[in-house]
Amino acid sequence: MHLAKTTHTQLTTKQQIIMSHLEPEAKIFACSQSVYLAEKIAEQYGIPLGKVTMSTYSDGEFQPSYEESIRGLRVFIVCSTFPSADNLMELLLMIDAAKRASARHITAVMPYFGWARQDRKDKPRVPIGAKLVANLLTAAGATRIMTMDLHADQIQGFFEKPVDHLFASTIFLPYVQSLNLENLTIASPDMGGSKRAYAYSKFLESDVVICYKQRKAANVIDTMELIGEVKGRNVILVDDMIDTGGTLAKAADLMIEKGALSVRAICTHAILSGGAYEKIENSKLTELIVTDSIPLKKESNKIRVVSCAPLFAEVMHMVHHNNSISGKFIM
Repeated sequence: MHLAKTTHTQLTTKQQIIMSHLEPEAKIFACSQSVYLAEKIAEQYGIPLGKVTMSTYSDGEFQPSYEESIRGLRVFIVCSTFPSADNLMELLLMIDAAKRASARHITAVMPYFGWARQDRKDKPRVPIGAKLVANLLTAAGATRIMTMDLHADQIQGFFEKPVDHLFASTIFLPYVQSLNLENLTIASPDMGGSKRAYAYSKFLESDVVICYKQRKAANVIDTMELIGEVKGRNVILVDDMIDTGGTLAKAADLMIEKGALSVRAICTHAILSGGAYEKIENSKLTELIVTDSIPLKKESNKIRVVSCAPLFAEVMHMVHHNNSISGKFIM
């Protein structure tokens, strides 16, 4: 009996050794403009951020280099591809370098997926930028894509590789619940975001209103009308991104005019270009809640940042260990 028990223990140890070799180690790296977020993700994951150096030529050309072995490992490369295009190019080069360094799995972790607004031909002779970016990532050697709150869900179909499309609602909804707002109403700043607004309202058991807007040109609103009642309500506008801030500022002002008690906004990606900060400060918005998928250019008393690092770290850990991530989707 004793010998049999010993043999069983030895076999179990051998199996553990074999399994440890079968499951590649995970390492996290970051593009230069996303180090601020990657450091938080790596800390939440429980491993140090991998070392990468960037060589730059006098004409601006750059070349990333991994300063540690990644042969046979699972590599997560954190990079939000907000403009300029250097971010996207750096991500492509890092994916290519990982592929040529014999990484076993290469996951492009893109908290903000740039060029996602170009998801279709809305007029003749224009590109479908989101599809082009998908092709570039695949050609570079990415074996998996991880992103959050795509501008259009169908962008997932542009890839022939697995896509983990996370929802920021996982981190926003607990914050909204902590506010304990009475007479809560969820609002969408445009017709395209109505699906997202209805999903929030269903979870929070609240009413929904929709803003109907018409544009003269990109980032220029011509008219805006409100579909629904906001009088005596605490309103929360929900959108995937905020760029110039014109839509949210105009919607907030309109809702206050219609009798809303307060207006807050939840936007996953804080692009905040042009005069966005001034528009937010001068608007009737009580608060703008965003994630850190894109770094803020400056501080504002009206802007609250809720980190998406814990969400990405947890999902990355689940993916690495081949566990289901469906439990991370609140809606």
